[in-house]
Amino acid sequence: MSDEKIHQPTILVGVTGCIAAYKSCELVRALQNAGARVKVVMTEHGAEFVTPVTFKALTREPVALELFDDPNAPIHHISLAREADVFVIAPATANVINKLAAGVADDLLTTTALATAAPLLVAPAMNNHMWRDQTVQESLKTLRQRGVMVIEPESGYLACGDVGEGRLAAIEQIAQAALAELKRARDLAGQRILITAGPTREPLDPVRFISSPSSGLTGYAIAEEAARRGAEVTLVSGPVSLPDPFDVAVVRVQTAQEMFEAAKDYFSQSTAAIFTAAVADFRPQATADQKLKKGIDTSADGSLAITMVPNIDILATLAAQKGSRFVVGFAAETQDVVAAGQGKLVTKNADLIIANDVSDPTRGFGSKHNQVWFISADAVEQTKIITKKELARLLLDKVVARFC
Repeated sequence: MSDEKIHQPTILVGVTGCIAAYKSCELVRALQNAGARVKVVMTEHGAEFVTPVTFKALTREPVALELFDDPNAPIHHISLAREADVFVIAPATANVINKLAAGVADDLLTTTALATAAPLLVAPAMNNHMWRDQTVQESLKTLRQRGVMVIEPESGYLACGDVGEGRLAAIEQIAQAALAELKRARDLAGQRILITAGPTREPLDPVRFISSPSSGLTGYAIAEEAARRGAEVTLVSGPVSLPDPFDVAVVRVQTAQEMFEAAKDYFSQSTAAIFTAAVADFRPQATADQKLKKGIDTSADGSLAITMVPNIDILATLAAQKGSRFVVGFAAETQDVVAAGQGKLVTKNADLIIANDVSDPTRGFGSKHNQVWFISADAVEQTKIITKKELARLLLDKVVARFC
């Protein structure tokens, strides 16, 4: 196999046991016509509807069927998972959808889906009653929350004779979705992106601190997505309970001053900087050496007076020297969200502000969902309620547009 073929953008098509499996042949051709290399992985039941020989003839590639069917690939699901820039399962049966949601990996297709870091798209196809089943709908909800793109089925005449939802989406629609993800696969290659995330902690004494409820979920999602799309990513993180994202250099800090010092070092090397961290605006003027105690450190009425001083404004300080860098800031607000974001766009010298209303606990700190406004000098765009993985994708699309 030539180096050119090895590096050709690759879409892995998963075919499961459904009458709509014959349409997967059309999908393979549509993806090939767009210039993608296509490989196929099938379930045992999928091969009952369309034989692997058909897909081998179409793709001129071996068709993956069993976990141990390739003696030259002793860990077949891992080699497939690494080859894929995008993994699209079309058709996806109710059985496979439920398996994916539950993390079941009992054949080559589901094991590969669990192992891949590539974007996963599923195009359901099934009887209308199966589509409406509560278990299936809960599984789809789970997959969406994890960042899986679900290509909704159409309504119409079904193979079983019923009429309703459950017919595989149009091949053109599935192909367009897969190709859009393929375009994103390495579109940030060559870019160096600095991201800050999480809260900071400003100590009062050895056992207490001032902080915020920021979970770091947004910043970590952006870092993971940027790395997946080929960027060299440095994540300066306040104290959170999240694992390091894959292929991301993580610098962990505690205080605002520590975050500034770390971010400053990497800002000079970056082509874009995204400041998601909820940095404490103030810190105690002095930190007590010992634990503060009632009756000793408090006044006669039991109150405790603490003098607070401002922390450095990390976004404004670094953006003042941004040059050609693309700088994004976040604004967590509780009122007048858009107006506050527009003000910060100017005062912080940012290219883009992402504002959100944290007064709603379902969309604020710690939530897996958000609804934001993208605020630039030219426009204000409001999103629907989306997952933080979707937010990461939308934001990085704008970063890509900046460099194109």
